[in-house]
Amino acid sequence: MRTVLVVGASSAGLAAAEALRREGYDGTITLVGDEPRAPYDRPPLSKQILSARWEPDRLPLRSTADLDALGLDLRLGVAATGLELAGRTVHLADGTRLPYGGLIVATGVRPRRLPGAGAHVLRTLDDALALRDRLGPGKRLVIVGAGFLGAEAAAVARGLGTEVTLLEPAPVPLAHAVGEEVGRVLSGAHLDHGVDLRTGVTVSEAAGGGVRLDDGEVVEADEVLVAIGSLPNTEWLAGSGLTVRDGLVCDEYSAAAPDVYGAGDVARWHNPLFGVAMRVEHRTNAAEQGMAAARNLLRPEARKPFAPMPYFWSDQYDMKIQAFGHLRGHDEVTLVEGDFGERRFLVAYRTGERLVGVLAVGMPPKTLRPWRAAIASRALWGEAVRAVSPATGVA
Repeated sequence: MRTVLVVGASSAGLAAAEALRREGYDGTITLVGDEPRAPYDRPPLSKQILSARWEPDRLPLRSTADLDALGLDLRLGVAATGLELAGRTVHLADGTRLPYGGLIVATGVRPRRLPGAGAHVLRTLDDALALRDRLGPGKRLVIVGAGFLGAEAAAVARGLGTEVTLLEPAPVPLAHAVGEEVGRVLSGAHLDHGVDLRTGVTVSEAAGGGVRLDDGEVVEADEVLVAIGSLPNTEWLAGSGLTVRDGLVCDEYSAAAPDVYGAGDVARWHNPLFGVAMRVEHRTNAAEQGMAAARNLLRPEARKPFAPMPYFWSDQYDMKIQAFGHLRGHDEVTLVEGDFGERRFLVAYRTGERLVGVLAVGMPPKTLRPWRAAIASRALWGEAVRAVSPATGVA
């Protein structure tokens, strides 16, 4: 295997390239990215960049010298458009055909959009800078979608003095992921900070000067941000023979086919720690899976299942939110420490007979450590709750 092709030049792709070099691979590594910029960090876009606390020069994941030291064949500003699996060739938008011995697919996701024109999304540095320049006192911003991205943007915009209207189709934002009670607590912070939060409403299109709801009402705004989720970038794999179903389908090793692996937001793989297929759009997972895919590609005789503990965090106003595990599809949420009213608490999540997740708001990191260990050990629910912390209430 004299050539490894990594398609996707963000955190997962860069982590894969670095892992190949650390493992002693001295062949050609071609790193392809559709953005013209070198790999940069995305989580700060909705926080430090949008708030203007950081400038773009703080975003690169590695310095120019560090990238040069990897000896990469770097192809930036050009997207992959097709894959010939049998011929081991990737087609690029500029007409280039790249042969490979091993392939790592790390093409990430793109934002869902609304019909109509003029709305912002928040995925790239250019997106963040374009919106940042239009926020401030006297400005009105409508955010469509009250998930974590929309919530973070709302918190930043309010901090800049912007009037914010947050529109969400669900009765309780984030209830599907974190539970209704936790969703109400997090939503309450927005109300306390003057956000006009409207739930149970559906937006049909971005209209001139705002958005139009399904009932015909127009919610006026100077700017509109659409934060209604994302779509995995798999169109270029059409007709390749790889299985695509809400992402590139991979096994427990992150393999999609012989010598083809997926990594990061685009990969849907079987996580043996939880016994389910999942696709995780978090920075930590992207880097970890990039490294795991590279090692498994390079040493197939010693492959190891990729069985991580998903982790995510979110900063909103004065709230620090942290979570470990697989929260979606849970059967029960239990408050095990703290108080919802004070927005300082820890909740645990049960699926079947197992403890599968934990979420904390305003709690020190050490509080989560025993829970993380219990989830990793596949602890049974009752035993874990009794051992780590007596339950004080049920949500």
